[in-house]
Amino acid sequence: MPRTGQKATGRGQRVALYSHDALGLGHMRRNLAIAEALATTGSHPVLLIAGGREATAFPMPPRVDCVALPALRKRSNGRYAPRSLDLPLERLIGLRSRTIEAALDSFAPEALIVDKVPLGLDGELEPSLEALKAGGRARLVLGLRDVLDVPATARREWRLMDSDAVVRKLYDKVWVYGDRRVYDPVAEYRFSHDVAAKVRYTGYIDRHASRTRARLADAEAIRKMELPPGRLWLCLVGGGEDGYQLAKAFARVDFPEDASGAIVAGPFMSHREMRELRRLAQDRGRLGLLEFVEEPGGLIGQADRVVAMAGYNTICELLSLRKRALVVPRIRTRREQLIRAERMRNLGLLELLHPDRLSPAALTNWLVRSHAAVRPAATRIDMHGLDRIPELLDEDLLRGRAPRRRVGCRRTAPTARSPKKRTAAMGVGKM
Repeated sequence: MPRTGQKATGRGQRVALYSHDALGLGHMRRNLAIAEALATTGSHPVLLIAGGREATAFPMPPRVDCVALPALRKRSNGRYAPRSLDLPLERLIGLRSRTIEAALDSFAPEALIVDKVPLGLDGELEPSLEALKAGGRARLVLGLRDVLDVPATARREWRLMDSDAVVRKLYDKVWVYGDRRVYDPVAEYRFSHDVAAKVRYTGYIDRHASRTRARLADAEAIRKMELPPGRLWLCLVGGGEDGYQLAKAFARVDFPEDASGAIVAGPFMSHREMRELRRLAQDRGRLGLLEFVEEPGGLIGQADRVVAMAGYNTICELLSLRKRALVVPRIRTRREQLIRAERMRNLGLLELLHPDRLSPAALTNWLVRSHAAVRPAATRIDMHGLDRIPELLDEDLLRGRAPRRRVGCRRTAPTARSPKKRTAAMGVGKM
């Protein structure tokens, strides 16, 4: 890796990041943090390709821009469907795939970082990956969060998508956004030797140092709720699709006279659920409700205690800000939040409440209880992902291939992987 202050010839080269974003804000928020680090630290122009228009609600850092794809949603059975457009799924995937091709062909990145799904959602990224690989110069990186799912499920899905062969053929590196001392996907998911050899652990994404203006805006939102003075107890439910039960339980907490509560509901919570939360907030003088904030770091910084779901970004923010936190993980349709929360609890970094035990009384008991001092996460796990990622990328770009022809994404001949097989593998929400 380049040492601090050492100029890398890879700096300034174009980088694209893709995320499919069918559920929640986690993928796009993680990619946005990475994009900001690459643009700021590495001076790379960055193009985000995001699977939902919500990405455009976040202010873009200098040298970063975004293409938002027509959105999909994940049904309760794990399958995908168009969120807004009245189109058959196959046609919408085709529209997304051609949009991705056009964007990458024009931008011609020297590196593409793909979030979680090796061929993109339902294979939509495959033509672009093939073209970039054939161009001979772009470096391809697969980025994985620390936990995908329980090992048996993750291994089955990895096999269904033929991910070993895809990574072996197309990708130069696999980045794991975590610390193997917390969870080691190479061992847990039994990656092949070829895939394991490409894995690099970046450390967790510490967002505390980023998005200063957004945090100040969030702090201003708290003031506008005109809550009484005193301690602030905060409830975070991620994008909000499945956070209503936690938000409702928190809204019925027995707040003492020296504490007030605030709920961040998320942009995907249903209108009916939002109406009910507004009614609950209006009935209580010590409860505020925010429908959406760009980044919750400012709110977390002001909070005395936090109750939250256990998504990757939320956990990273809680750890980096050293907050007393109780997490209530999602257990459907994946159990990755539960696994992450259990590992962090075992390290003494947070407390865990299983969703089957969720109630206003359980939350009240935790909030009013005395707690030990919060352990600094950075002394126990690697939280330096945003520092390390630009170094890893520049190191890889320095080893890039000499250009053979244009790097763009004009469609190449189809691969041997048939559409029928790919659809069978990707019909259910994977990874």
